[in-house]
Amino acid sequence: MSGTDVEPATEPTAARVATDLQDERLSQGAGGLKGALAGLGSRVRGGDLGVIPVVAGLVIIAVVLQSLNSQFLSAANLENLLLECVPVGVIALGIVFVLLVAEIDLSVGSISGLSAALLAVFYVDRGQSVVLAIAVAVGSGVLIGLLYGQIFNRIGVPSFVISLAGLLAFAGLQLAVLGTKGAINLPFDSALVKFAQLQFMPDWLSYALVLAGGIGLFATGFARAQARRKASLSAQSTVSLAVRSIALIVLVGAFVAYLNDSRGIGYMFVFFLALVLVMHYVLTRTKFGKSLFAVGGNAEAARRAGINVRRVYASAFVLCTTLAAVGGVLAAARLAAANQQSGGGDVNLNAIAAAVIGGTSLFGGRGSAFAALLGILVIQSISNGLTLLSLDSSYRFMVTGAVLLLAVGLDSVARRSRASSGRA
Repeated sequence: MSGTDVEPATEPTAARVATDLQDERLSQGAGGLKGALAGLGSRVRGGDLGVIPVVAGLVIIAVVLQSLNSQFLSAANLENLLLECVPVGVIALGIVFVLLVAEIDLSVGSISGLSAALLAVFYVDRGQSVVLAIAVAVGSGVLIGLLYGQIFNRIGVPSFVISLAGLLAFAGLQLAVLGTKGAINLPFDSALVKFAQLQFMPDWLSYALVLAGGIGLFATGFARAQARRKASLSAQSTVSLAVRSIALIVLVGAFVAYLNDSRGIGYMFVFFLALVLVMHYVLTRTKFGKSLFAVGGNAEAARRAGINVRRVYASAFVLCTTLAAVGGVLAAARLAAANQQSGGGDVNLNAIAAAVIGGTSLFGGRGSAFAALLGILVIQSISNGLTLLSLDSSYRFMVTGAVLLLAVGLDSVARRSRASSGRA
């Protein structure tokens, strides 16, 4: 595993140090927005593409599909697209955590299907409260993650083999839980189904959240800039921070206003977005998050730095399987049913593909919570657009596969570029 992807708490490479120093000089020399743009250009030349490829891909997909079908960018279609993103997007968010430590989980689809089955059995067949049913379903994901962590840490079985065995075992357990019925419908008047299908934010609340997001972005950026100045480091100017926040409020506000002409933003998508923001905070502002990057970049260096590597691996597995279970609950709520096909089909592959397409490295040590959001938007946009064009699933699989190969190819090229910079 290359050390070029190591975050703080591991030994920095020559390429990383050189890039950081160059960014510092650019920011100090130019200042403000100009310095930020110059620093971005420097990182791109050094092989750090960030979210540029996936954002560019989303724009291209939107333009092409809108030109082929004028309904693609309609407010009603975009509302449904966002809601359809959520179940697999939540699962992809868990995949990000295991990829960050350079491992994999192939069983997330089966875990989500088992979670959906448990939810339906406890809620419908056994007449338990929806809260208890959800707790049992999500709890199953927690227990599976703990089991994976113990097998991985104590026995040393590769995560590929563990999760492949889990894929088969939990798919079988799902069939056993559902029994001879094969499918269980959830009540359409239940709070869970309404949350996934019918509940949308009022206009005033959506605008208030946009404004709060812009203010929060400015506040966190300003606090970080103040801390850097106290440490005698370069920092973004207050003007550039204000411009960034205003741009966010204007752009997102315009998008929200467009959707509000129809039904607006679904609460289930807001839940997903909130989950992404929480996980982003965990990854970027906590010791645990830094430990994930360190272990993924270089596990031995992380161990020597005093990080409990086993605990980090176990935590990554637990987060992944727990979020897979949450995704299963949301999928069942969206469909208003759990059946033998829940979690099957392309759920596994789409979750992994979304994390990778969004910018999470398969080699560990690099990625973000927003990778799940961006990646699933790409995949669901392709699926939604091709459905509007009345094309069958064969085209969706082929196009998604091509996009995934392109994303991994860009990641590999970027890694070689950073490695070459380190040798220079």
